[in-house]
Amino acid sequence: MDVGYLLSAAAVRVTGTSLRNGIQVDYESLVDELVQQAEKLSELPVLRVHWYDSARDGVPDTQQQFIGELSNVKLRLGRFGVEGQQKGVDLRIGLDLVTHARNGVSEVFFLVSGDDDLTEAVEEAQVHGVQVFLLAVPSADDRPHGISRHLIRAADGLKILFPEIIDRTVTKVEMPPMVVASKAGRPQADAIPMSLDGRGDSDPFHPPATYPSGTSIDSEQIDSVVNGVLTTFRKSASAEELAALAAGKPSIPRDIDKALLTDLSDRLGEIDLNEAVRHKLRAQFWAKYDEAYGQ
Repeated sequence: MDVGYLLSAAAVRVTGTSLRNGIQVDYESLVDELVQQAEKLSELPVLRVHWYDSARDGVPDTQQQFIGELSNVKLRLGRFGVEGQQKGVDLRIGLDLVTHARNGVSEVFFLVSGDDDLTEAVEEAQVHGVQVFLLAVPSADDRPHGISRHLIRAADGLKILFPEIIDRTVTKVEMPPMVVASKAGRPQADAIPMSLDGRGDSDPFHPPATYPSGTSIDSEQIDSVVNGVLTTFRKSASAEELAALAAGKPSIPRDIDKALLTDLSDRLGEIDLNEAVRHKLRAQFWAKYDEAYGQ
């Protein structure tokens, strides 16, 4: 279970953006229902759920400790990189998959991930006589979300998590409206302008901006991603989180930055965004934030 994939994909289904803060999860029910689906598909009892996530310095937070204490769940933690990316998670998944296959621990493995980096581990596990099926999170239209084509070709099959599992156990976080103080000290309603509805407010006939490097940047796509992330954050953030965001400017919190990069990568169909695109995306985030909060 690649938790980064599971929750970001579930968030996209529920909120339209991969920002994990925008959802709340009934983890115990989610794990139980995933186990039931795996047993139904394989017609075998589930041995264990391996839960792969990232933690600061590899130390579990309160939520991760709770998950690790659930029956038949093994918590496996990587760490965060400088830009908030997962480090060590794919390696742990790959090593565990191959080791368990080599030791004959199970006959069938269900992999909840879409990462292309796991392709070789899947193929190596299969060499030892096991079957590896992908279990994809459904998009809003019940199609597999964010699965690498290489990984699909390597696996023994692709299944979709029952949509009702996600719909029952993952819900949108909606905090009550609050008042945010502007830099001038005047109370400012936290309502996001109507342009922040995920559609973007750029001119659809305006061509993408071109940077000196020759990189073509689709401003409309960037606006749409920024609008979606900002809207979700505004609806789910506490007053303290909003204040921390403003106080930390121009730095963007790790979870928000990751959602921005992930959502734009999904929109553009590109795994790695170049520096010019990243710069434009982050600059536009603050431009839209200032526009929304009048700062």
